[in-house]
Amino acid sequence: MRELTDTRGAQTPDQFWLVEHEPVFTQGQAGKPEHVLIPGVIPVVQTDRGGQVTYHGPGQVVLYPLLDVRRAKWGVRELITAMENAVIDVLAAYGIAARARPDAPGVYVANNGVEGDEGEAKIASLGLRIRRGASFHGVALNVDCDLEPFSRINPCGYAGMPMARMSSLTERRVSVEAVGEQLVEALATRLERPLLTKQ
Repeated sequence: MRELTDTRGAQTPDQFWLVEHEPVFTQGQAGKPEHVLIPGVIPVVQTDRGGQVTYHGPGQVVLYPLLDVRRAKWGVRELITAMENAVIDVLAAYGIAARARPDAPGVYVANNGVEGDEGEAKIASLGLRIRRGASFHGVALNVDCDLEPFSRINPCGYAGMPMARMSSLTERRVSVEAVGEQLVEALATRLERPLLTKQ
């Protein structure tokens, strides 16, 4: 991601990278070590994205939009909102109601029917970096992943933040591959960009 961002020119096409990571905790630039509680055998990797610590692992879709935001004349907030809304669109297709919050980037779902922010669980985490007018890093959506590793950290710097996954909130079958493709399509639609077939 860094290499593409640092070497891209005015004609470099934008790219979406869709991945599923092996278990890893990633710590953002401003990440505080005290938010990593008991990592155990899961490695902790320092990254150059925004935000605090989060977990990536099997069963989670991670979408990295590598975009020339300067060329597209997008603001950072506009891009973050498009990413959050793309996740909300995908979740809605599975009958899962979700929302973004202005005070904490990411996407949230109701948790145990409790009203208000305290009654929410995070289902998607977001961390971006803009360099040389281009974006990298991105959004991670919990599809059918093990949520236990999140208990070993303060997710996104919030102690006791409840986490959620799609497979526990819908009666429909979920697959990481299908949800990943749906997320790519949803973000392309939100950004009003055509998708080309992958090479």
